[in-house]
Amino acid sequence: MHRGTRRTGESHLSPRGYCAATALALTCALSGAVWAQDAQGGGLPDLGPRPVFPAPDMARVQLGQLLFYDPILSGNREVSCATCHHPDLGTSDGVSLGLGDGGLGLGTKREINAENLPEQRIPRNAPGLWNLGAEEFTRFFHDGRLELDESQPNGIRTPLGAEMSLGFASPLAAQAMFPVLSGDEMAGHYAENEVSQSVRQGLLAQPGGAWDKIAARVAAIPEYAESFEQIEPGARITFAAIANVIADFITFEWRADAALFDRAMAGEASLPPEAQRGMELFYGEADCASCHAGWLQTDHDFHAIAMPQIGPGKAARFENHARDEGRFRVTGDLSDAYAFRTPSLRNVTLTAPYGHDGAFATLEGVIRHHLDPVASLQSYDISQAVLPSLPSAKDLRIQGSAAEVEAIASANSLAPRTLGDDEVAALIAFLESLEDPALRLGIPASVPSGLPVTGR
Repeated sequence: MHRGTRRTGESHLSPRGYCAATALALTCALSGAVWAQDAQGGGLPDLGPRPVFPAPDMARVQLGQLLFYDPILSGNREVSCATCHHPDLGTSDGVSLGLGDGGLGLGTKREINAENLPEQRIPRNAPGLWNLGAEEFTRFFHDGRLELDESQPNGIRTPLGAEMSLGFASPLAAQAMFPVLSGDEMAGHYAENEVSQSVRQGLLAQPGGAWDKIAARVAAIPEYAESFEQIEPGARITFAAIANVIADFITFEWRADAALFDRAMAGEASLPPEAQRGMELFYGEADCASCHAGWLQTDHDFHAIAMPQIGPGKAARFENHARDEGRFRVTGDLSDAYAFRTPSLRNVTLTAPYGHDGAFATLEGVIRHHLDPVASLQSYDISQAVLPSLPSAKDLRIQGSAAEVEAIASANSLAPRTLGDDEVAALIAFLESLEDPALRLGIPASVPSGLPVTGR
């Protein structure tokens, strides 16, 4: 899918961090160009060094597994990380915009709790967790608002700025724990619990704030206290320590780099004919690799592709709109308006729906959007989304406004192109070759808090 003229805004990264990010994007683009030349000739080119993952410390990984599935981290003790990132649902949640606090059940069966109604849908689609532990992943969330930046506290730029706690070992660890500060996701409604109260008062990373309150819950459970003592003798259990072991678990559990594609690249297997044809299109005529480049099929950059917008959007609390302006809200650069991070395509067949707001329920649907983004935006039908029932939701505030749709369309950087039905099918067959379910520790039978394990 061919990009038109790229509208690049300045990054807030430090010079060193910016250069590293730029070099990575350039490397991905060049590797995509090499693929285009070789794949069209039917070969399997050299993509250079494979992604680098840290060696696992299994004691830390196993502790992180328990915390990932334990609802103790949420304000009302009802939502865990796995509620929105469940392995049965491809490490996502199977819906376009999920229900966090105030929901019951999992995936498409999740329903509102009549005794604790959600205030709104979660504003963005829950992304998969595949390969996030690879060193090349330095930017997180759909808008990249959390990223590696050596000029910032702890070397990580986050929405908390200078108030960010120290001790996070990586951007993955830092991002893994921001959902607990969201009332829509894990914290809960105002005044419902001590965590949500701290969040609404703006007491987050400060001493005695929301993160400290959650860490104290964990420290009060003997099995957790003993486990942390074993991996870090004498150290206090902090929120950063909790986040670090969860990141260790994610890194180990969902490393997915042994797909049929990888075996074919190693000369140990061959792609089926249709998948081979899809690969040739992906790295050739369809030009998908201009953004979905490298071993993990992402340039880690941000692009505006006129994705339809549904749901509550990402307005600040003092604003009254339903827009999601993407990277612009991070950089303040108008050329970043409606640009979102290029997702990796590893296990993309498992992580539907697609788009920053899950606007498309199928791979075919989102591929066809790429073929003519503006026309797709203007003719979008919300029946293509998968939305849990929420009677109070006003999901079409943006799509129902001609001015808002025109603003999204005018920011588009993806030029139209034509592909036949057989070519779209071939692309999907190639994407299927990127699938690696990566089954490892799985879901624990129980967690130390004694609370129900999500999805079991």
